[in-house]
Parts: sequence; C-alpha cells; structure tokens
Amino acid sequence: MVAILAGLLLIELVGELVNIGTLFAFVVVSLGILALRIADPDHPRPFRAPAIWLVGPTGAATSIFLMLSLPADTGIRLAVWLAIGLVIYFAYGARQSRIATQTAPERPRR
Repeated sequence: MVAILAGLLLIELVGELVNIGTLFAFVVVSLGILALRIADPDHPRPFRAPAIWLVGPTGAATSIFLMLSLPADTGIRLAVWLAIGLVIYFAYGARQSRIATQTAPERPRR
C-alpha cells in the first residue's frame, strides 16, 4: 500500500511524510529510552548512551522542532495515519496476542 501511494503521490508530499514519520520515530525512541531507564533501571544493557538524561530530551526536542518546521497539513496527515495504524494494531493484537490466545492454566487439585 505504501509503495502504491509513493508512486501515485507528489514526490514533495512523500518527502514530507517520510520526514515527519522519521522524526516522530526519533521522538518516540528518545523518550522511550528515558521511560525504560525509569521503569527498569537495573535491566542489563549491552549499550549505554552517555549522558542519556541530556541526550534523550535534547534529541526529542530537536526532532519536535524540526517536525514543527514542516507544513501543518503534514502533521494532520501524520495524525490520520497514526490513528489508522493504531486501530489496525489494536484490532489485530486483540485477536492475535499470546494473552488472548492462551487458555487459563489449570489449577492443581488438592
């Protein structure tokens, strides 16, 4: 579907959508790293980013600043695509998740 849309839409529009999507991913990762550090500080990490409490927020803020420099209609398109993606993700996940497909374990009888 993405390939078809990329072939049919104007290249400038495709470029804007790719830019805002990538920047949004950077924001999520930058803030997600901080959330994981707070939620599970003792988790073993094979790679540690230096000064993460400075780098994470600075990276997120920079990405948000660059997102705001794009045309406003690009942000609206991002919100629509994000909403569609979340609906698909949760509709699929509700039926296909391991938790939904697992049967309750039997209790041992005494």
